[in-house]
Formats: sequence, structure tokens, C-alpha cells
Amino acid sequence: MIKHHRYPRVVILQAVYFKMRFTLGYWNVEELMALRGVIVDHSMIQRWVYKISKELESNMHKRIPSVSHSW
Repeated sequence: MIKHHRYPRVVILQAVYFKMRFTLGYWNVEELMALRGVIVDHSMIQRWVYKISKELESNMHKRIPSVSHSW
């Protein structure tokens, strides 16, 4: 999923988590990452979200158990 990036996988997933979980803008996520010691541009976070959110969503749908129609 995350290969050949400048930043470690943990940093990328943390930035995407902040953006997707909370109602934050890309500038806010950039500031949060700077507080954690990671200097990253808001446009890069936007690219990560667009790229990784689709893959995360498909992985989550695989984990959700199917609901049967019988009670």
C-alpha cells in the first residue's frame, strides 16, 4: 500500500488518520504533524489522503462481516 515514499509508513498513516477521523483541514494536520516533529507540506498530506483512503476503505469493507437477512 505505501511503498517508495520519503516518510515512514507510520507517519503517513498518522497524517491520514488525523484527516479522516477528525474534521480538520490539511493546514491543521500539517500543524499537528509539525508539533510531533515531522515537517510535511499540506499538499503532500492531501495526496496521501487521496491515494491511501481508497485502499483503506476497501480493506475495511473486507473486514466487515456480512449481515444476514434472517433473525
